[in-house]
Amino acid sequence: MTTADSEYQLANKLYQACLVEVLSRKPGNVTPGSEFTDATVNDFVVSARVSAPILASVAQIGVGRAIFEAVNATNKAVGHNTNLGILLLLAPLAAVPDSQSLVEGIASVLSGLTTGDADWSYKAIRLAGPGGLGNAEAEDVQESPTESLQECMRLAADRDLIAAQYSNNYAEVLGDGTTWLVESATVVAESDRMTWLALMLLSHFGDSLIARKCGKPTSDDVKNRAQAVLEAGWPHCDAGRQAYVQFDDYLRSDGNRLNPGTTADMIAAIVFCGLRSGTYAAGVSP
Repeated sequence: MTTADSEYQLANKLYQACLVEVLSRKPGNVTPGSEFTDATVNDFVVSARVSAPILASVAQIGVGRAIFEAVNATNKAVGHNTNLGILLLLAPLAAVPDSQSLVEGIASVLSGLTTGDADWSYKAIRLAGPGGLGNAEAEDVQESPTESLQECMRLAADRDLIAAQYSNNYAEVLGDGTTWLVESATVVAESDRMTWLALMLLSHFGDSLIARKCGKPTSDDVKNRAQAVLEAGWPHCDAGRQAYVQFDDYLRSDGNRLNPGTTADMIAAIVFCGLRSGTYAAGVSP
């Protein structure tokens, strides 16, 4: 297989993962029929289309630059941040050689990240301007980094689930997340798999975007509410379905401040892992 063929196949998996995420029903997120005033489903589809080929070239241009170029392309295409978290998660995964499984190869990719990767990524974060970013005591994104990207992410791991993946070799993505993705096929109907995955992620981890924007107690409340939806029997009984509607309404009750964006980003990464390993087959069209 030529390099061009390999990159094309990788780009398609990256694109499909992003499509599955945005085209699936998930509580509080942008989904068909439930869009935000400043972010539509089409924004996310276009973002995936322009960023996937860039991420697929990560072996040639490096993780940090791939993140920046993909954020830049997204910004030019839709004019705002739709996918920073997704890009931060997918770029290292895309850098794992085809000859290795993601579990086997991710640690080497992460340990090989440089200060240059951090500098490109910081530029990407500043360009995207994610909500609730705030300031950090060390390696603040408004300054030039002095450590590798993995080390910079490690400093934020206790408050950001995406950053945590860089320091724990994608434990939640390649561990619980991929396990739940496979398990979802036996628990719910195909159309509900991403919804169930979102509820599982929220019920175990809360959402770090919500925590940054609204505080950890609010994220903990969301975590408890997601668990209550599952305990109510969603989606197999009326009580569970009603509990889900109420939970979804709650997450949409304050504009998009309670948007569980980290959860959506994690879903895109988990689906990509399933597509790459062959344990999941996407049921969406470009």
